[in-house]
Amino acid sequence: MIEDGKIFIGASRNPDDSINKPEYLDLKFGNRHGLVTGATGTGKTVTLQVLAEGFSRAGVPVFAADIKGDLSGIAAKGEPKDFLTKRAEQIGFTDYEFDQFPVIFWDLFGEKGHRVRTTVAEMGPLLLARLMDASEPQEGVINIAFKIADQAGLPLLDLKDFTSLLNYMGENATALSTQYGLISKASVGSIQRALLVLEQQGAEHFFGEPALKISDIMRTSNNGYGQISVLAADKLMMNPRLYATFLLWLLSELFEELPEVGDPDKPKLVFFFDEAHLLFNDAPKVLVERVEQVVRLIRSKGVGVYFVTQNPLDVPETVLAQLGNRAQHALRAYSPREQKAVKTAAETFRPNPAFDCATVITNLGTGEALVSTLEAKGAPSIVERTLIRPPSGRVGPLSDGERQQVMDKSPVLGLYDDDIDRESAFEILAARAKKAADAEAAKRAQEEAAEQQPGSTSGWSLPGFGDSNDDNQGRGQSRGRSSGYQRETVVEAAMKSVARTVATQVGRALVRGILGSLKR
Repeated sequence: MIEDGKIFIGASRNPDDSINKPEYLDLKFGNRHGLVTGATGTGKTVTLQVLAEGFSRAGVPVFAADIKGDLSGIAAKGEPKDFLTKRAEQIGFTDYEFDQFPVIFWDLFGEKGHRVRTTVAEMGPLLLARLMDASEPQEGVINIAFKIADQAGLPLLDLKDFTSLLNYMGENATALSTQYGLISKASVGSIQRALLVLEQQGAEHFFGEPALKISDIMRTSNNGYGQISVLAADKLMMNPRLYATFLLWLLSELFEELPEVGDPDKPKLVFFFDEAHLLFNDAPKVLVERVEQVVRLIRSKGVGVYFVTQNPLDVPETVLAQLGNRAQHALRAYSPREQKAVKTAAETFRPNPAFDCATVITNLGTGEALVSTLEAKGAPSIVERTLIRPPSGRVGPLSDGERQQVMDKSPVLGLYDDDIDRESAFEILAARAKKAADAEAAKRAQEEAAEQQPGSTSGWSLPGFGDSNDDNQGRGQSRGRSSGYQRETVVEAAMKSVARTVATQVGRALVRGILGSLKR
C-alpha cells in the first residue's frame, strides 16, 4: 500500500464499513498546504505524526511543535501494541513495520532541546508589536525605534538592546519628535512595561545570538530521511502569544530567505502549526493579512504549511481557502457555535454521494477522519471516511534519558547551546553615555580650577561703587594723606548699605535665572 511519490494516510470505508481503497497524499501537492482539525482526543496528533513520518521517509524535512510532548516518540522505533496491529489488519496494511526517524529537538528555554533564538531586528516591528499587544501609538514608537537603530548603526539583538534604545528615545523625545514624528514619553513608558512583562514570561530566552539558521531545520539524514525538527512547546504554551509569534516569525523567515522553486516534485520543507487558533486570536487585521500573504506565496518556495486545530472556524476564511489537503476528525455539536463548525467543515469538502458529511463528522470514531487531498491537476478529491494508518514510530513521549541521547547525537550539537553577547545597541549607547558624562565632568573640573586661580574675585560689584581692591586702595591713599583713624560719616555708611543690598538682590536674581529652581 506504499507507493513512490505518495504518502499513505489510511484506508477509506464504504457505508457498510468494508474497506474501499487506500488514501494518499501526493507529494507534488504537499506544498499546497493542509488542515487537520477535530475535537480533543479524536486522534489529531497521531494524524500529524503519520504525515510527518511520511514526509520524512520521502526525504522532506519537517518542523512541528510538540504541545503535549507526545510527538517526541517519533524519534524512537515503534513498539508492537494491540491497537496498532489491529488497525493495520483492519485496513489491510500488510506492509506495516516499525521505524524510527531522525529528530532534532528544539526549545526556546534550552531545557528539552537545543536553544532556538532570533534577534529583535530579525523579528521586526510588526511582530514585536504583536508580541507586546501594542496599541497603535505604541506601534508607531516601535517603528520609529527600528528606524533610529538602522540610521544610527545600533544593532538590536536582545531585549536589553531594545530597552536601552527606548531609554535614549525617552530622554531625547523632544529632539527626536521633530525628525521622526511625535514620540510620547507615555508610549515609551508603556512599551518598557510591556517588555518587563515579556522578560518575566521568559521572552528574553528567545532574543539573542546565535540566531537560528533556516538551513538547520532543512536537513536530511545519512539514510535520506528528512530531519524532523520538534519544538518543545509544553512550557512555551504558558505564553500563547509568544508561541504564536515565534512560529509566525519562522514562517516569515522561510518566506524571505528561500528562493522560488515553483511546483517541485516534493516540498522543500513541511511546517506543522499546532494549536493554530492561537495565531489568529485577537490578531489585528494587518497581521491576518500578513499570514494570508505568507501562506498564499510560500508554496512557490516549496514550503507546505499544515494547520492543526480543534475547530475549522479557528482559521480565517481567507487562509482556509488556501488549504488543499484536509483531514477532519470528529467534532461535537452541543452548542450553536459547534453546530456551525460542523456545517462549515462539511461544506468545505467535495461532497460524496454515499454519505452526508455533516452527519458523519459527529459520528467519527477515534483515529477516523474525513480525508480529501489534491489529486490530478490539483483538484480536491471526493471526501472519504478514512481510518488513519498506525504510525511507525513510537506513540507516546520519550523519557528524559532518551531525549538526551538524541540530543547528544544531534547534527547541531554545540551550535546553539551557548549564548553570544557581542557589541550591540546596549554597549554602544552605554559607551556614548559614559563619554558624555566624562566630558561634562572634565568641563566642571576646568571651571572649578579657573575659579581658584590667583587674582580671581568673588562676590558682587556694581559700577560706581568699586570693589574690595578699590576700597583698599582708597583707604591706603587716605591713610597716606592723613594719619590716624577717621570715623566714616553717616552718608558713607548709608551708601555702603545700599550697595550691599542691591548687590545681594541682583546676585539672587541671576542664580534663579541659571538654576530655575531656587525658592523665593
